[in-house]
Amino acid sequence: MALLDVVKLPAPILRQKTRPVTKFDDNLQTLIDNMVETMRESNGVGLAAPQIGLPMQLAVIETLPKDDEQGNEIPDSRELFVIVNPEIVWQSREVVDGVEGCLSIPGYVGEVERHEVVRVRAQDRYGRKVKLKLNGWTARIFQHEIDHLNGILYIDRLTAPEHLWTDEEFEKMQEAAKKRREEQAMVG
Repeated sequence: MALLDVVKLPAPILRQKTRPVTKFDDNLQTLIDNMVETMRESNGVGLAAPQIGLPMQLAVIETLPKDDEQGNEIPDSRELFVIVNPEIVWQSREVVDGVEGCLSIPGYVGEVERHEVVRVRAQDRYGRKVKLKLNGWTARIFQHEIDHLNGILYIDRLTAPEHLWTDEEFEKMQEAAKKRREEQAMVG
């Protein structure tokens, strides 16, 4: 396996619509393995083909680890998805705001509204048809990666222009909010 270079904004490929994958051969399998390794090495939870310079409908996604009842991370609880030629076929009316970042826009995060639940139809790494019903954080990741395949970036979907922050600004906001909660807990 090999690490791939992640394309950064303003690379034009990040704004292009992608083409369907038609060959599920050894080259595709190697590419998928390399994408998974690159995503993990970059501490990402998703990586779409345009982010490595390829205009094809392919993305890899790995969920966050699950926690046990005491809040401890359960080893090997992450779930890996490979989606080829994906399509969101249904989305809930309920939407939620959340903070997202992107390997192609390093150093920034922004608040984005996403559907709480989506249904996705796609193919797996071998071309088999799959249907997935996803909710919460996993649904958010899928929407983010499928947007990449349509030339859309999370910065295009910000809840407001001022809801884009540098990593440092966001960390300071989080620390200030935590301090306020602690102060309120002491008063109450």
